[in-house]
Amino acid sequence: MQAQTNDGYLLGLQRVASNSRYLRRQYCPPVLLLHGLMMAGDAWFLNSPNQSLGFILADHGFDVWAGNVRGTRWSRRHVHLTEKDKDFWDWSWQELALYDLEGMARYIYNITNSKIFIVGHSQGTIMSLAAFTQPHIVSMVEAAALLSPISYLDHISSSFVLRLVKMHIDEVLCVMGIHELIFKSDCSTHMMDILCGEYVNCNELLTPVTGKNCCFNNSRIDFYLEYEPQPTSSKNLNHLFQMIREGTFRKYDYGIFKNLIRYGRFRPPAFDVSSIPNSLPLWIAYGGNDAFADVTDVHRTLKELKRQPEVLFLEEYGHIDFLPSVRSKEDLYDNMIRFLKSFRKFGSY
Repeated sequence: MQAQTNDGYLLGLQRVASNSRYLRRQYCPPVLLLHGLMMAGDAWFLNSPNQSLGFILADHGFDVWAGNVRGTRWSRRHVHLTEKDKDFWDWSWQELALYDLEGMARYIYNITNSKIFIVGHSQGTIMSLAAFTQPHIVSMVEAAALLSPISYLDHISSSFVLRLVKMHIDEVLCVMGIHELIFKSDCSTHMMDILCGEYVNCNELLTPVTGKNCCFNNSRIDFYLEYEPQPTSSKNLNHLFQMIREGTFRKYDYGIFKNLIRYGRFRPPAFDVSSIPNSLPLWIAYGGNDAFADVTDVHRTLKELKRQPEVLFLEEYGHIDFLPSVRSKEDLYDNMIRFLKSFRKFGSY
């Protein structure tokens, strides 16, 4: 299935239903899964069926839709651009929020004739929080669950990322005309497969990047590397690094003169978290070892929200744990599904 955005991108959507004939005969509320940075929709299905959130939701009677943002494996088409055109990569998470999320949500909304649930992880949460400030988008959403939520990044503790920020590597890439960022190759996949299988614990390799993950399934690294990492744009990285440097949650900064042309002001406008309507129920889970979604930044987001969300804090969890953890079902998915099932859509269950 394919959704078209208002700016012309064609986005792949995978739809998953329960194996139960009984559940398929019932009304199944649609849920849109939004993946993280350098991931794709398959990230929700990489563990065994009883550990992968996509399958678990389907088995609980949800109509599961896995979204894939522009530039990833199943979303590399446009109505008139090709992936070789630099304009194809002229976007950041701002466009993912205002165009990709909107386009996928509207497609599902029109197909199912129903408001949707949204579940996001990492980049999927920054997309969601930005999109929820837009009334025409939030009107299609029943409720949302956010894992490792990001709207502010000024307390990020990832030593690897902070080093790249200090080097201004994002700006260097843009100046060099490198528009697509892709780190996946047969050689790198083979090398990581060998290293993680025989010599090192790949969880330890991730620690400087994501924070210490408590429950990463190291035995499946070869399988994960068949699908991840996925491409993104240099502009997306640049926008994220702008947030780290400036401590803001706002639109892309083009510089004073281009900002004046695009936004009618010298500085880009902020996404106002407090404008997310209190009629939208939110469930948020975050970890004490997360080097991206730092506890201080998450608390800032929570304070700015009009409506206090349901919150689950997992002290041992790092940034990656929320998806491939071998304990995720018991630690957080069961709690999240209870939240989603509390709505009237599940009155007959």
